[in-house]
Amino acid sequence: MHVSDTIFAPATGYGRTAVAVVRISGPQAGPSLAALIQAPLPPGRRLSLRTLREPATGELLDHALVAWLPGPGTATGEDMAELHLHGGPAVRAAVLRSLGAIPGLVPAEPGAFTRRAFLNGRMDLTAVEGLADLIDAETEAQRRQAVRQLDGVLGRAVEGWRASLLDVLAGMEAALDFSDEGDIDDEALTASGRTAAAHVRDAIRAALADGRRGERLRDGFTVVLAGAPNAGKSTLLNALARRDVAIVSEIPGTTRDAIEVRCDLGGLPVLLVDTAGLRDSTDAIEAEGVARSRRRIDQADLVVWLREPDGETPPPLSVPTLFVATKGDLSDSVADGEMTISARTGAGLDRLLIEIERAAESSLGQGEALVTRERQRIALERCAHHLDHVVDRGAELPAELVAEDLRLAVRALGEVAGRVGVEEMLDRLFSSFCIGK
Repeated sequence: MHVSDTIFAPATGYGRTAVAVVRISGPQAGPSLAALIQAPLPPGRRLSLRTLREPATGELLDHALVAWLPGPGTATGEDMAELHLHGGPAVRAAVLRSLGAIPGLVPAEPGAFTRRAFLNGRMDLTAVEGLADLIDAETEAQRRQAVRQLDGVLGRAVEGWRASLLDVLAGMEAALDFSDEGDIDDEALTASGRTAAAHVRDAIRAALADGRRGERLRDGFTVVLAGAPNAGKSTLLNALARRDVAIVSEIPGTTRDAIEVRCDLGGLPVLLVDTAGLRDSTDAIEAEGVARSRRRIDQADLVVWLREPDGETPPPLSVPTLFVATKGDLSDSVADGEMTISARTGAGLDRLLIEIERAAESSLGQGEALVTRERQRIALERCAHHLDHVVDRGAELPAELVAEDLRLAVRALGEVAGRVGVEEMLDRLFSSFCIGK
């Protein structure tokens, strides 16, 4: 698919729906719409009732609402058309088949519409990433963060920082090009440039000092259920998930691999992980499961250590841990600092969920994060590193080296917004979108 092609795709889900929307974008959007309605284009930017016909035979396809959207003031920056069809699968298939037969039209690949919006300057890369996160958002906190990114909160901040540095760089370039002119005060220009660079650097450092809240909120707060075999880990996971996701058996060592369940606690994304019981084993498969459990424990944000009545005291762990006595309906044996639960009766589960939610809130922190992806963070850290050179050593370095650090800082900001150096990751990003986006 070439950027000059006219693309089309359904923008609503498959299956039987009340309305199915088909989008067309590219230079042939207008002619293809006119071919379908076999009439002049309707008034722009409004829905009009028209009869759709197969261009080659004139066969009736549907009575639909259509919209003609001339570019560049459209979602993709190109001429666009929308068809609001009756939502039956056969209607949609017939219209898509007719569009595919029109010369110059090709089916859209995943993310093709958003990619064109990016390439035509309708969205920067941070907004595109916000849209991807919004599609994947499972909790209220993830939705709010994604909407902020899609609305351009990081893009505007980056563009402001970039404009400030470009002003400084322009002044330094002028000083270098016209160094023999007497009306240019090199020292004053360099000093004011370092001051402006310091303001930008400090703002970037403040954005980065967020405990990686944005990335952690996207990925979710990981809670690992750990303990000895038959401690009740799988039973607890099923009780918290309110469905049978893990096999429960009296036979020790039933769980061999990690089982994950995503849930929403107070609007925060939490990933519950059931792991194999920790014990020494001569069974090669169970031993591998135990090794994987230990790795998941080391990577967890929180470990819920489960202990049977009269079970062994847990070993010291390097991650935050909640100690829980299970099978509270069978025994009241509780150690100091433990809570008691019964997955069978539900006793204590509400308190356990409250404690997990508190831990998630504490870990994820308060406030809205500006940085939400590792890619953004790496580029901003590189920018701040170059600005450190400008601010801390600019007075002693040659002006040419200071200007080069400024150029590299500006380039790093350009990478955040998608202006430079992002070609290799675009295919990976847009392939995660659904067709029609």
